Amino acid sequence: MWERMFISTSRGRFEIFTQGKGEPVCITHLYSEFNELGYYFADAFVDQFKVYLINLKEAGNSCKAGIDEELSMKESSKDLEAIRDALNHDKWCFAGHSTGGMLGLIYATMFPKSLTKLLVGGATATNKYMEHKGSMYSPCSPLNKKLKKIFAVLKSPDSTIEERREANRQWTNMSLYNIERTDEYFKKPSSGKVVQKRLDYYSFNDLLNYDIQHELYQVTIPAIVYCGRYDAQCPLVFSEEIKAGLKSSKLYIFEKSNHFPYLEEKQKFLQMVSDYEGLTTKTYS
Repeated sequence: MWERMFISTSRGRFEIFTQGKGEPVCITHLYSEFNELGYYFADAFVDQFKVYLINLKEAGNSCKAGIDEELSMKESSKDLEAIRDALNHDKWCFAGHSTGGMLGLIYATMFPKSLTKLLVGGATATNKYMEHKGSMYSPCSPLNKKLKKIFAVLKSPDSTIEERREANRQWTNMSLYNIERTDEYFKKPSSGKVVQKRLDYYSFNDLLNYDIQHELYQVTIPAIVYCGRYDAQCPLVFSEEIKAGLKSSKLYIFEKSNHFPYLEEKQKFLQMVSDYEGLTTKTYS
């Protein structure tokens, strides 16, 4: 089990779960909340890092947002910076998946001197993935119609718990390379429940103008970018773009994965985490 702690900062009180020893790494997700069960993605780092798994504002028992704008990626980055300062770390690493990775890119462009290295995966530096036919979020995707039905169930106040669970299962299955292994991947209990208020802010506010591809040159710390070959949420091309924008980076492609390489190719993912631990400013020089 993960150990829970609360940290008071200049920007509010945050709930954090910790596990592991080693170099400190910040892990979070833009619209998920965590508890003592941890998070499948974060679990991969605990053998080599001191992991801080953070509930952002409105997630879990962290403080509420005074105004909606506090849910933005930029304001959330300021919250992460306040948490780092309150934990008395001069610098730390960041690792994020999907919108967690997108948040990491924003954080790295805003506070580059606070990070020693960066890992982002299944992510994008622009909102153009919403138009790409390979993304289930695009109207051009054959998966989009089904996804809209799933979202309708998840957002409806009339949906039963069983209907929501089944909708979440279908959404997850659309993001897997080997659907028949779903039960195997998720047999261990974990957390990561969607915080609808944060997801809605991202969808209707942040996403509209999200495009930092041309700002990535500012990030000079060593970085790892990864993606599943068959990622149906943020197709591989967007990770390739991130890699091209980050000066000191390496791209890892998981050939038998969709959106969840840390579950679908666990051993290869753990090897990548080991490589990440060894990154220094001289790695890509």
